[in-house]
Amino acid sequence: MMRVCLFLMLLPGITQAACRQALSLGLDVSSSVDQSEYQLQLQGVITALNAPVVMDILFLQPDAPVRLHVFEWSGPVNQTVIVPWTTINTPADIAAVSARLRAHTRGVPAPTTAVGSALLAGFSYLEDHADCWIRTLDLSGDGETNTGPLPEDIPDDVTPIGVTVNGLVVGSGNFFGDQVSRTALADLEDYYRENVIRGPVAFVEVAQNFDDYAVAMERKLLRELSALTVGQMNTLQGTDG
Repeated sequence: MMRVCLFLMLLPGITQAACRQALSLGLDVSSSVDQSEYQLQLQGVITALNAPVVMDILFLQPDAPVRLHVFEWSGPVNQTVIVPWTTINTPADIAAVSARLRAHTRGVPAPTTAVGSALLAGFSYLEDHADCWIRTLDLSGDGETNTGPLPEDIPDDVTPIGVTVNGLVVGSGNFFGDQVSRTALADLEDYYRENVIRGPVAFVEVAQNFDDYAVAMERKLLRELSALTVGQMNTLQGTDG
């Protein structure tokens, strides 16, 4: 993968844009997420961003950096920006993002889960970053929509052109028993695949529970941050896979 990235950096025109990727992370903080799970979620983002392999990709093209944004969501009108759009150029930028995440105080969580409203909020956050080669919205969640607009009812023409929506679904652990938990997580994964994610390369990542969140977030970031590299390489080779 690193050889492919280095190859792409040498291609004419590929290093000329000001922004390689705009990545907005939306975190579910509805009342189904208790305080310990909330802290695991925030710490999971911090741990994943500071993983050496993730930082290697973030800093790969200094002339075309990644812009990062983090918000939390729950009910239809409950979206709060935790980290405003931040250009990631150096480890100091990652440290600043991590500090904001650590210092953030959770607002009063809504008792409902409005995935559709989170989608629309994410679209508005990404709207002003059309100069980036890729725009990605990543929604983490532990439940299906139970209020607000249904994700499946939001028409495709509302999605900004070129925006990909990925999902990270989180299981309930063993609270309901192993088999019930596995079934519920599989159902939630299917729900996100069928109704939430958008774009030809969109995907759903899975965390078995919030203890697994950091590892799942790292896997997801690696896939998202590598999307341009893989897509460009396929185009250069004239293939679909």
